[in-house]
Amino acid sequence: MSKVLVVDDEEKIIKLLSDKISREGHDVETSSSGKEALEIIRKSHPDIVLCDLRLGEMDGLELLRAAKKEYPQTDFIIMTAYASAKTAVTAMREGAYEYLIKPFQMEEVLLLLKRIQERQNLMAENSALRENAALKESDRKIIGSSREITNIITQIGKVAITDTPVLIHGESGTGKELAAELIHSRSARAEKPFIILNCAAIPESLMESELFGHEKGAFTDASTKKPGVFSLADSGTLFLDEIGDMPLPIQAKLLRVIENGEFLPLGSSKIIKVNVRIVAASNKNLDKLSKDGMFRMDLLFRLNVFPITIPPLRERKSDIIPIATSFLLKLGRPADEISLDVKELLLNYSWPGNARELRNVLERARILAGSEQISTSHFNLFGDKKEESHEDLLNSLLGERSLPEIEKILIEKALEKSAGNKSKASKILGITRRTLYGKLDKYKIRH
Repeated sequence: MSKVLVVDDEEKIIKLLSDKISREGHDVETSSSGKEALEIIRKSHPDIVLCDLRLGEMDGLELLRAAKKEYPQTDFIIMTAYASAKTAVTAMREGAYEYLIKPFQMEEVLLLLKRIQERQNLMAENSALRENAALKESDRKIIGSSREITNIITQIGKVAITDTPVLIHGESGTGKELAAELIHSRSARAEKPFIILNCAAIPESLMESELFGHEKGAFTDASTKKPGVFSLADSGTLFLDEIGDMPLPIQAKLLRVIENGEFLPLGSSKIIKVNVRIVAASNKNLDKLSKDGMFRMDLLFRLNVFPITIPPLRERKSDIIPIATSFLLKLGRPADEISLDVKELLLNYSWPGNARELRNVLERARILAGSEQISTSHFNLFGDKKEESHEDLLNSLLGERSLPEIEKILIEKALEKSAGNKSKASKILGITRRTLYGKLDKYKIRH
């Protein structure tokens, strides 16, 4: 219910209004003068003021003007027995919500209060939604003030307003998905869907269905009709992450959709037309893959109209502490939590896993620290002292095992370390659960 202030120089009117409004559940205060009413407004900030036009030293219009300057959100209902079109227009122009002529029906007042309360509730909800959206946007923004990041944000601002395909290059964990989200949020498609497909997490046999959808009965397990990501992203943005892992046969079909905006779902004879903006990303060298025959050159040309390269964290060390501070704030720790020793430790580490690794390391440190301040003892980093031994380890592996074999061993070790917990294993590896499941299937590792 609302806080209501009734202002009138007639005690009978004050009592009548305050009694009736109180019975409806509103919190009511009263005043018989404009000056006193202004002091009450300053102290208790009522939601609604019912104010008589003629009050003596400070009349209703003067009170309305003074209050609206300091508290524009307060709604006024002006009451008068001396009605005129001029005063009504003046009152409304000064910001009054309504103008009541005495004598009026009490039900009319109560209905007005209800209407104002509903309006104020709606405005409060809209404000909360806007704040929420702003918080979400700030949670997902690219953090950093380095020249490299500033330049990337400038590039994003320029390309976002177009429908040009964007190809984002960068190591795993550098924030390619954040850049894609920013492109979408700053585009004319911002209110439309933003759909993500991680190409590395989808088995080749399911990739076409994921992209274009399928009809019921299109293949053995197709028990229901399913839309693909192109249908889901219609009029919005489709982010194809790790596009370098897309199978060659599917790349040709993807190229046709990008060029013509139409495709055929599996098992269907009806062509579907869509309007989708494509943003792709890869942590692989697509030029090399293309030269090796692993990625279509024509598809690369079509995607790479506007390339953006996000440098690794080790190449923009000035961003490490701002990113770390942001992560700690999200974890509920104060901004001044990072001591000089911890800063030095973070700045001297090479961060092969980039921002994703930094977040995981800080989360672990926060858990170990508990209520204490985070210190260097809460970190377990492979710093410069261990760099040589790690280089020896890598040299010993090179030539002895293939990359898939090494990856399989690492996944098995992560599962062993996490006692089979997929969420923990994916965090250890610095990948998503979905990516982990894709690799479990790829290497036929028992779940």
